[in-house]
Amino acid sequence: MSSEVQAFASGFPITLLHAGITFALLVAGCALYLTLSRFKEISRISEGNSASAVSFGGVILGLAIPLSMSLNASTSLIEIGVWGAATIAVQLLAFWLIDRLLSGLPQRIADGEVAAAVLLVAAKLSVAIILAAAVAG
Repeated sequence: MSSEVQAFASGFPITLLHAGITFALLVAGCALYLTLSRFKEISRISEGNSASAVSFGGVILGLAIPLSMSLNASTSLIEIGVWGAATIAVQLLAFWLIDRLLSGLPQRIADGEVAAAVLLVAAKLSVAIILAAAVAG
């Protein structure tokens, strides 16, 4: 067996483990957001509210971006967990602050205004990109 195949065979399970931990953190972060949020996006999405779907999609991306950088910057499973949890905590706090600063947008999203959802997503993704860069720093 070639050295490349051996390297892949030994490294691929580790890659899957690292990705699995990060995906689990993403799911946990989304679940925590849904638990803490007063906006009940999932029920609105199931009712066909496109603005809520856009908004929650922004939450998922907003959590995934810094998580990807924390995965990139980590060298062990413990670091992945610690940095991942830290980025989720900071990002959820940032989401809460953005929702407070742009106080009228969540109600407009509940009313189905996609334009409001796009603005809220842009704000959340901006913070996510800055946080990701800080983690990569």
